Amino acid sequence: MSLASIIKAHVRSLTVLAACLAVAAPVVAQTSPDLASRIELRAFSSLTLSDSQFLQGDSKATPVTIAGELRFPATAAPGAKAPAVIVLHGSGGIGGGQENWGRIFNRMGIASFTIDSFSGRGLTTVSANQGAMGRFNMALDTFRAQEVLAAHPRIDPERIAVIGFSRGGTAVLYSAMRRFQKMWSPNFKVVATFSFYASCFDHVDEDTDVAGPIREFHGGADDYAAIRQCRDYFTRMKGAGRDVEQVEFPGVHHGYDNVLAKTEPTVSAGAQSQRNCSVREEKGVLVNQQTKQEFTYKDACVTINPHAGHDPDATAKTVAAVTGELRGVFKLP
Repeated sequence: MSLASIIKAHVRSLTVLAACLAVAAPVVAQTSPDLASRIELRAFSSLTLSDSQFLQGDSKATPVTIAGELRFPATAAPGAKAPAVIVLHGSGGIGGGQENWGRIFNRMGIASFTIDSFSGRGLTTVSANQGAMGRFNMALDTFRAQEVLAAHPRIDPERIAVIGFSRGGTAVLYSAMRRFQKMWSPNFKVVATFSFYASCFDHVDEDTDVAGPIREFHGGADDYAAIRQCRDYFTRMKGAGRDVEQVEFPGVHHGYDNVLAKTEPTVSAGAQSQRNCSVREEKGVLVNQQTKQEFTYKDACVTINPHAGHDPDATAKTVAAVTGELRGVFKLP
């Protein structure tokens, strides 16, 4: 082949490539509103403490530095302060489920701050060893994360919400208690709390004195964190006149909103569940009501091998509920 032929062939290739890029460019533009315009990795101080230390307000615990991924929406108006949602993961750490919610929020013009409560503590998962970290550690992380966002020049401190999943759902649920807010973060303020398939305790002192609104989403077939554990709690909060609501999806399993999970429920091999345990606070200690001793994950009531599975219909309904609520509290169009 002559040099002229080679050049002509090369030009034709470039022309085809340019045409492809011209076609692809609008597609990228149309599918990118959920991509962040800016990502910041924000480190902040917290504590690694036992549940008793948290309940008793004992700050003489192990200092730890953890971090979160702060994603700013591409649709944010220049110079305007964005609303934000703090995202708390479950026992398996940050996964595709939390990333998907971050993209949903970014698409709405909301910043997302996804907290990694494990890496700084030398953990990757606690699913098979729930006792490796106290249940309330992530509630404290929620308080500290809110403080970080409230001080950020590009975040509106009056428009911050929290959302948590499984262990993270428990954390954000109890972070709504005014007792803990006064104890650990007196200036803590969020405009909405969303808790997903949380584990609830039978009783925690002053647990009906909460700041709402609180919305809890749960599958009726959940055998990881049984919905019945939270039913009584929400009934008591409603009886106290609080703005709370528990949404149940019959036949739906744990982690139902995780779009990366199989729709057929699968066993979470080795994962520990306290669904059969009755636990309440007594004098600043979580006590197993069966043994009358301090609760541990070595207790006989703890079971293993619960199930998890994605449910598209329940997910769609949940996304609609959460985004609708956020549009209201954040005053979005």
